[in-house]
Amino acid sequence: MHINDHNPLPSYLPAADRYDQMKYRNCGKSGLKLPEISLGLWHNFGHNADLTLGRKILRRAFDLGICHFDLANNYGPPFGSAEENFGRILQKDFLPYRDELLISSKAGWDMWPGPYGNFGSRKYLIASCDQSLKRMGLDYVDVFYHHRPDPNTPMEETMGALDQLVRQGKALYVGISQYNAEDTAKAYGILKSLGTPLLIHQPRYSMLDRWVENGLMDILGEKGVGSIAFSPLEQGMLTDKYLKGIPADSRAAKDGRYLNAGKLAPEKLEMVSRLNDIALERGQTLAQMAIAWLLKDPRITSVLVGVSKPEQLDDNVTAIKNTEFSIEEASQIKTILGA
Repeated sequence: MHINDHNPLPSYLPAADRYDQMKYRNCGKSGLKLPEISLGLWHNFGHNADLTLGRKILRRAFDLGICHFDLANNYGPPFGSAEENFGRILQKDFLPYRDELLISSKAGWDMWPGPYGNFGSRKYLIASCDQSLKRMGLDYVDVFYHHRPDPNTPMEETMGALDQLVRQGKALYVGISQYNAEDTAKAYGILKSLGTPLLIHQPRYSMLDRWVENGLMDILGEKGVGSIAFSPLEQGMLTDKYLKGIPADSRAAKDGRYLNAGKLAPEKLEMVSRLNDIALERGQTLAQMAIAWLLKDPRITSVLVGVSKPEQLDDNVTAIKNTEFSIEEASQIKTILGA
């Protein structure tokens, strides 16, 4: 990642009306509010990206009232580079506004070689959090997540490590990601017994990937745990990008790990096209409707978006202006989705 030294960005003064642009929701039964749209740094902040563009994206996000920036130890590429670059931008632009920001990170996926650089042991989670803090130049993160379930580590150990991070002052709150309903209820109970509440769950959730509706959302609502949905646009499928096939410059064409031809099968594209027709009738882009569809559920605290240019943030944030669906619209959408 490089800075364009010949055309440096001017010093940053955030928009005075930034909090008027966004709506905020309480995270479960906690006192913490999240913006309805949050920014994820999974893509476009590694060392292979343009730091000047990254700064523009973060600045535009904050100007729109997006005060939650979501990272993980292995975001890049290479692993750790998104946190490093975020730390550089934080020092340049956002340090005076640290207390206005909600910064999260995670550990749970492969990070470094050997038996202690993956999954959910106390050794891995605490070491990883320490590394993340150093990379970002922070004393603490606002939320620290266990990034995925670990079937081989007792959950008491993993949740105990999260509790320890809070007691050490390295995280203000803790969360989990991609846990199923049963394991979420168990994690909630363990953390409650330790005196550190489970603040939030970060599941993959979109109109085309609705696994959370099979019990998880009910558990979160019942326990008063917040939720923040990632991949709400299904890696670009729920946008107008693929309505006429796969563009040569798209991520699907360049990198099949995230979105491949199988996911872009003709029947899926037909489904997306029909959803797009409803979005247009609502006066929304397909991406806006996909975000609004998630936000219509009050148990969803925030929707996590990733963008490659600042203008996409404006499009995403416009979704919060209309999150109501008529009975007819909801029925049409459920028919298309096969719900």
